[in-house]
Amino acid sequence: GTMASVSPEETVENEAMPRDLGAESRLYIDAGADCIPIVYREEYNIHLLGMERLHPFDACKWGNIVKNLKKKQLLKGINLVTPNEATEADLRLVHSASYLRSLKWSINVAKITEVAPAALLPNMVLQKRVLKPFRYQTGGSVLAGKLAVERGWSINVGGGFHHCWGNKGGGFCAYADITLTVHFILNHYSNIERVMIIDLDAHQGNGHERDFMGRKDIYILDMYNKYIYPNDTYAKKAISRKIELFAYTEDEDYLERVTTHVEGALNEFNPQVVIYNAGTDIMEGDCLGLLSVSKQGIIERDEIVFQKVRQRSIPIVMLTSGGYQRVTAAVIADSIANLNKKSLIDMSSH
Repeated sequence: GTMASVSPEETVENEAMPRDLGAESRLYIDAGADCIPIVYREEYNIHLLGMERLHPFDACKWGNIVKNLKKKQLLKGINLVTPNEATEADLRLVHSASYLRSLKWSINVAKITEVAPAALLPNMVLQKRVLKPFRYQTGGSVLAGKLAVERGWSINVGGGFHHCWGNKGGGFCAYADITLTVHFILNHYSNIERVMIIDLDAHQGNGHERDFMGRKDIYILDMYNKYIYPNDTYAKKAISRKIELFAYTEDEDYLERVTTHVEGALNEFNPQVVIYNAGTDIMEGDCLGLLSVSKQGIIERDEIVFQKVRQRSIPIVMLTSGGYQRVTAAVIADSIANLNKKSLIDMSSH
């Protein structure tokens, strides 16, 4: 009869498979000593037959960050770390099989990426041109977690898909790379028991919040514009330190809050690793973030976070997250250059 239409394994399906990460995952690779812990590969970039121009963002932002670092002569004779693509088995650590299956329908991918005409493309094209780049960036975030623990800091040039959780994507986020990165760290390093997420993207990080709801070992600091997407009231319950900003907040007010609250959070929780979601959509002119922080303000923000975390000798993983104005890539490169200049990261290969 009709009752049997839900098979028993479907009912528990939104629970991701709690598996041990044995040898089967290829995401935790060894990076040579000749590499600096900045993670990137060409495959991060999205080339969707010109359709990416229908979106207000720079679909080659990630490649442009690296180009800008090269322009500053910061990568001379230096290798970045090349990540592997997150596989179905990796993603199942966080995502339900039904969610991953839903990405085989172009209409669902179009909704998540907010590129409506993508609904008309064959799914094969979207898998290759959109979802594969996201899977590489997700693999990059996971690998950055390992690098930070080993070397004290790391930067994934992509990632930070904080609107995606176990069984739902949205807001340009198809895979929950932050959740996955945390799971890999906790599963791989038995001595690490407390992780902090510092989410300074302009939007509320409702994805990792829903994934870590009720977890006492994960502390979430989230500072966001309270008047914009996603306004996820349920997810807000998972925030340990919530800072809701008014629209068009400017540097002075913004940086004062970052200083106060990052300091307060670190004193309150004392994490063993920090995942820093460093969205640049807080910048003036961002039509989605609707905040008014200057380029210099972003550089100072990143410096404050790195300074406070690193002076306590806590490993930090930085993800670039949202912010896709044409000028964004150059600002991120400027910020990384500043972290290097202030000795908060070390970009010379050893």
